[in-house]
Amino acid sequence: MEWDVEYPRSREPSMADMEAFVQNPYWAKLHAFIEETYQARLEIRYSGCSMQRGWNIRCQKSGKTLCTLYPMQGFFIALVVIGEREKHETELVLPSLSEEIQTLYAGTTEGMGQRWLMIPVRSEAVLQDVQTLIQLRVQPKRKQHPAETALA
Repeated sequence: MEWDVEYPRSREPSMADMEAFVQNPYWAKLHAFIEETYQARLEIRYSGCSMQRGWNIRCQKSGKTLCTLYPMQGFFIALVVIGEREKHETELVLPSLSEEIQTLYAGTTEGMGQRWLMIPVRSEAVLQDVQTLIQLRVQPKRKQHPAETALA
């Protein structure tokens, strides 16, 4: 199936349509991570951007974009923007990330204090790296233990 032909700008896909097209277990794992960790809003949007035109899912928490997910046949691309605030921490953890992410980071030009990492997610290691990068962008709130809640 040709994604742009099946779902042109005039025909919005559902979440289920996107998952069926992607057919990659990491898609559901990343969604679950984002929902459990951030209770984030997932919004289907159409992008006319030349980097990756078409329907995508923007994941937001408190007005800040965690990442944007672009469905591809058999995989997906996670766009994670590393800004000035995240740059130092990212460069500290970079040696512990997969070689694929290290190479992508080194090869991505910085513009206006940001690096737009278009990360093809095809492996568990890269999925874990995407989760790490998202957590650097927005720190997850620590979940309170039920005993702590009772004391509050």
